[in-house]
Amino acid sequence: MENRITELFKIKYPIIQAGMIWCSGWRLASAVSNAGGLGIIGSGSMYPEVLKEHVKKCKAATNKPFAVNLPLLYPDSEKHVETIIEEKVPIVFSSAGSPKKWTPLLKENGITVVHVVASSVLAKKVQLAGCDAVVAEGFEAGGHNGREETTTMCLIPQAVNAVDIPVIAAGGIGTGRTMTAAFAMGAEGVQIGSRFVATPESSAHEYFKNAVIEAKEGDTKLSLKKLVPVRLLRNQFFEDVQALEAKGAEGGELLELLGRGRSKKGMFEGDMIEGELEIGQISGYIDAMKPAGQIVQEIVNEFNLVAEDLGSYRL
Repeated sequence: MENRITELFKIKYPIIQAGMIWCSGWRLASAVSNAGGLGIIGSGSMYPEVLKEHVKKCKAATNKPFAVNLPLLYPDSEKHVETIIEEKVPIVFSSAGSPKKWTPLLKENGITVVHVVASSVLAKKVQLAGCDAVVAEGFEAGGHNGREETTTMCLIPQAVNAVDIPVIAAGGIGTGRTMTAAFAMGAEGVQIGSRFVATPESSAHEYFKNAVIEAKEGDTKLSLKKLVPVRLLRNQFFEDVQALEAKGAEGGELLELLGRGRSKKGMFEGDMIEGELEIGQISGYIDAMKPAGQIVQEIVNEFNLVAEDLGSYRL
C-alpha cells in the first residue's frame, strides 16, 4: 500500500507503534521498523542521556525510519529536542502540550512532525501549527487520554473532515479488522500501543506483560479525571483512586496518592498491586506473547483479507 502516510514516513505499511512510557525502547522501535511499520521510542520515561543511548542503539539495529515520541510537558523536553536534532532522528510524534512549542524548530532541521490529539478542534490547531500529520486518539486508548471521552469511531471521521493533513487513527486499534475500520472512516494510518506491550521486545516488566495477556473485557477504566485522565488496568492502586474519587477528592489529594514514579513502579518494575498500570481497552483481545514483527504481519494479513471481503459488499 502507498498513501500519504507511507510516503511521509518512507515506510512499507501505515502501521505506527505508539511511543509508550516504560514499554517502548529501542528494541521494540527497531523491531517494528524492521517489520515495515514505524517504530517509536517513548522518551517520556527517559532521562536525556538515556534517550540518547536508545536513539543510538535504534540506529544501529535498523536502517529503516523510526521516530521519537516527545511529551511536551516533560521537564527535560528541551534536552530531548537537542538530542533529536543532534542524532538526526527523522520523525517526531509530539503530545501532551501545544504543537506550536517545538514544531518550527524541528521542521527547520528537516524533521517530520506529528502531534497527538483527542478532538477534531485540536486537530485543526495541529494543522495550523505546521505539523505534517495528526494522530486522532479515541477514548479507548491506554495511558493519558482526552477529557472529551470521544470514542475512536466518532472521532476519526470528524478529524478527517476538519483537516487536510493525513489523519492517523489511534485508540482501540490492534488488529487488521480495526485497522480496516479506521481506513473506512478516512484515516490513512493507525497508531497501535497496547498490542505491542506483550512482546519480547517491549521494555515492560514481565509481570505487566502477563497482566495484559490475562486482562479481560472491562478490566480497564478511565481514571484520575481531575488530574490528567488516564486509562488503567484494575488493581489495588486503581481501587484506591476510585475510593478517593467517590469521596469527591480534588486534584491535590489525588496527586498525593499518585506520588512519584507510580507508573515506573507498575509497568517497569512489576508491582502489580501498587503500581500504575496504563493499558488500553484492546488488552481484552490480547491473549499471547508474540514478537513485534509477527504482530505487524498478522495485522497486514488480516487487513488485506477483510478489505478484499468488503470489496464484494453492495447495498
